[in-house]
Amino acid sequence: MRNIGSILIGVFVLLVVITSSAYTVDQREFALVFRLGEIVSVKKAPGLYFKMPMVENIRYYDKRILTLNWEEPDRFITSEKKNVLVDSFIKWRIIDPAKYYVSVRGEEVQAERRISQMVNDGLRAEIGKRNIHDVVSGERATIMRILRERADKESRQMGIQILDVRLRRVDLTKEVSESVYQRMEAERKSVANELRSEGAAAAEKIRADADKQREVIIAEAYREAQKVKGEGDAKASEVYAQAFGKNPEFYAFYRSQEAYKNSFKSKSDVMVIDQSSDFFKYMRNSGKK
Repeated sequence: MRNIGSILIGVFVLLVVITSSAYTVDQREFALVFRLGEIVSVKKAPGLYFKMPMVENIRYYDKRILTLNWEEPDRFITSEKKNVLVDSFIKWRIIDPAKYYVSVRGEEVQAERRISQMVNDGLRAEIGKRNIHDVVSGERATIMRILRERADKESRQMGIQILDVRLRRVDLTKEVSESVYQRMEAERKSVANELRSEGAAAAEKIRADADKQREVIIAEAYREAQKVKGEGDAKASEVYAQAFGKNPEFYAFYRSQEAYKNSFKSKSDVMVIDQSSDFFKYMRNSGKK
């Protein structure tokens, strides 16, 4: 019985030793193996590992991509001495857990504090060299690229890789916004006035051209009318001459009738003429056959 008990105790102790010495590493994390406070091994591949009980201990660190966000946008000053509010975020991850532990004692809060300081310093320098337009849209991509490259280079010393730095929003402060809106309004009014002036000048030119064309058309029409009228008068004179040549007596009679009609057209007209004058020649002979 005593032998069986010893065997059971031995098996139990062995199980305890095996259990306390075995550990697993997940595919989403790193494992640092410490022996009496010193790093002796780094486990990056997932799997089952063993350690020396009571001598070695394990600390795990996330190898996934982490996101650093700020609760409130930070205020920066442009080259125009204008304030802008920048809301950004950073994507980072641990690539060397040993360096990470030595640099920030493996504390994520301390790591994010140092990353935040690096990026903010870079932002302050880059925005300070640019105007509002460049910060908001013109060179926004360039700023993000420069910040990522600079922060990644510095953070490698802490065993950290910076994957991305993004300017999520760039807003103007209330005072700057009002100033910008007023300037935009003044510029739009200036452009509108310039367009109105150009429109008025174009309209005046069109009216002048139209008046000129009108005068030219009227002059050409008058000239054509006078030409036609002259041709008509010449043709009428020719007809009259031919008719007069063929029957002078009839022509004289016709002209006398026209004269009577025009002379006695109004009842109020009064004419004092000798009845024996040639004017009444055909009137005196109207009853003769």
